[in-house]
Amino acid sequence: MNNLALITMAAALVLSFIIPWAAFLKGERTKGRYKKSLAVNVVSFFVLMIIGAVLMFSAGTPVMADAAAESGAGLSVGLAYIAAAASVGMSCIGGGLAVASAASAALGAISEDSSILGKSLIFVGLAEGVCLYGLIISFMILGRV
Repeated sequence: MNNLALITMAAALVLSFIIPWAAFLKGERTKGRYKKSLAVNVVSFFVLMIIGAVLMFSAGTPVMADAAAESGAGLSVGLAYIAAAASVGMSCIGGGLAVASAASAALGAISEDSSILGKSLIFVGLAEGVCLYGLIISFMILGRV
C-alpha cells in the first residue's frame, strides 16, 4: 500500500470522529440539531466507506488480489465471508431493535407490577436470541469454507 493511501485512510479515520462531533456541538440544543448531526454522521460514514473501497480496489494498491493469490482463495470464499458478516450484522441490528422495544415495555410493566419480572426477562431474552441465530448461521457458512 502506498503512502498516499495510508495518509488518506488515516485522515478519513480522524475525520470520521471529528465531523459528527462538530455537527453535534455546533448550534442550539434543538431537535433539528440532533437530526442534522445524525445525517452528517451517516453521510460521512458512507463517503468514507466509498473512499476506503476505492483505495482498496485501486490499481496502485492490489491488496485483495495479493491476498487471494497467496491463499489460493477464489470468489466463493470471499462471498462466504461477506455472507457470514452480513448474517451476524443484520441479525444483531434486528435483535437490538427487538431488545429496545421489549426492554422498555418490560421496564414499564415491572414498574407497575413487580411480580412479572420473570415473564418480562423471558421476552427480552427471546429478543436477544435473534442475534445468536445469526451467529450460528455465520458459523455454518464459515464451516463450509
